[in-house]
Amino acid sequence: MSFDLAARLAARRAENLYRQRPLLESPQGPEVVVDGQPLLAFCNNDYLGLANHPQVIEAWRAGALKWGVGGGASHLVIGHSGPHHALEEALADLTGRPRALLFTTGYMANLGAVTALVGQGDTVLEDRLNHASLLDAGLLSGARFNRYLHNDATSLAKRLEKATGNTLVVTDGVFSMDGDIADLPALAREAKAKGAWLMVDDAHGFGPLGAHGGGIVEHFGLSQADVPVLVGTLGKAFGTAGAFVAGSEELIESLIQFARPYIYTTSQPPALACATLKSLELLRSEHWRREHLKTLIRQFRQGAEQIGLELMDSFTPIQPIMIGDAGRAVRLSQMLRERGLMVTAIRPPTVPAGSARLRVTLTAAHSEAQVQLLLEGLADCFQQLGAEPSHA
Repeated sequence: MSFDLAARLAARRAENLYRQRPLLESPQGPEVVVDGQPLLAFCNNDYLGLANHPQVIEAWRAGALKWGVGGGASHLVIGHSGPHHALEEALADLTGRPRALLFTTGYMANLGAVTALVGQGDTVLEDRLNHASLLDAGLLSGARFNRYLHNDATSLAKRLEKATGNTLVVTDGVFSMDGDIADLPALAREAKAKGAWLMVDDAHGFGPLGAHGGGIVEHFGLSQADVPVLVGTLGKAFGTAGAFVAGSEELIESLIQFARPYIYTTSQPPALACATLKSLELLRSEHWRREHLKTLIRQFRQGAEQIGLELMDSFTPIQPIMIGDAGRAVRLSQMLRERGLMVTAIRPPTVPAGSARLRVTLTAAHSEAQVQLLLEGLADCFQQLGAEPSHA
């Protein structure tokens, strides 16, 4: 008996689901070089344009000169350095919570939080469209795992009625493939009514959402009592890398004791924490970045609707264009690339079958002129392909 990997790969190619890694040959930004081709990119998550910011780069350089380039050990051995501690305190302040805990990646933060909080005899209830890391965490926790209908508090309430043990309700803040936001007030009410905890992964909300970039919890004016477990990533609007969990003193101490992805992982480079401290400062002080981003989102949605594109209900930087057929989505992405525009085609299994899409992401580093070029390119490509834009 042997693994027939060739057959699996061939089947994925035949279904128009085969993935290949584009090779980025320039820093992140609106104008990039990919596989040797200069392109105007609308597919990264650098929402506030900080990934290549001179002050953030300088903070990294200065941090490396002082602290070196490696964490050297796990946080619980000797890898928890001054910059890590300072960043945790700054993130706690951003979220208005007593403590925050750094993780190396968002995947690890989600896996660590869920598996540390629930296990056999407990219950995890998750939105059907949650990120893969959240779904994996629920499955790996050993708790009874169930998914409620997307963003549906009534569906959640029905599942809460059958929950046993400690119950954790888990949702994305901004859903990464649709761009819509969770109805946190309704979800929090249902969870609190049944004594369950609500955990929110706001990877795509920190930075763009909230009056000061504090994300979806700030957007809705909710408290730690409403959302006891708050997760954020640093590789998107913060422009660097890593993740964090913010919450009560007891929550963070419990994660330090029981979250295996935290305990058994080398800490991130201290210089990276230095860079993130600078990006956090810019995120909080330079409000023009959020305002400019909102202007671009409005411009794109108005222009796309005039073309006749089928958009999703999103006021966030994630603006999916629904296509339906995976092959058609890939073809449109290729046509745009031939025009110097990079927009990724998202296909199953990342999204449900029949819901392939072009996933446009906008950043504060884009200009209105660049968004106009994208709209003109989309209009040309849909017209050239022949069919009506809003049909698969």
